[in-house]
Amino acid sequence: MPAMLTRGVRGATTVQRNDAGEIVDRTRELLGLLVQRNGVRVEDVSSAIFTMTEDLDAEFPAIAVRGLPGWDGVPLLCGREIPVPGSVGRCIRVLLLWNTEIAQSEVQHAFLRGARELRPAWAIPLPGDDDEPPPPRIERGNVSADSGP
Repeated sequence: MPAMLTRGVRGATTVQRNDAGEIVDRTRELLGLLVQRNGVRVEDVSSAIFTMTEDLDAEFPAIAVRGLPGWDGVPLLCGREIPVPGSVGRCIRVLLLWNTEIAQSEVQHAFLRGARELRPAWAIPLPGDDDEPPPPRIERGNVSADSGP
């Protein structure tokens, strides 16, 4: 039997506005896709670390996960993404730490919506992506003026 090792599973997505419901929905969409693509069993998840850009503060992404079956016992942590000028705004990122027998090279990451440009090799197009305007850019530690409501 191969040894269980902890692997990192990366993902990111964006939201159109700083809205609690949208943060929860997009976080669940992202997590669901990561779990489905990799066959993750929640009992094998060591922890999950979420970050959001500074233009998002309507809800914690961990709230979206705690309500899912089995996830209430998984340690979850939220933090702020470093506001690098020119980076993608309104962005939610996750790093799942997953105990598995598969090689790190076999892990399937997922970058969705406006976050697809962050890791084009891991980008997953979704229905409706082309209808969404691009996310704003971070400027000098703040989101650009066109960030919307």
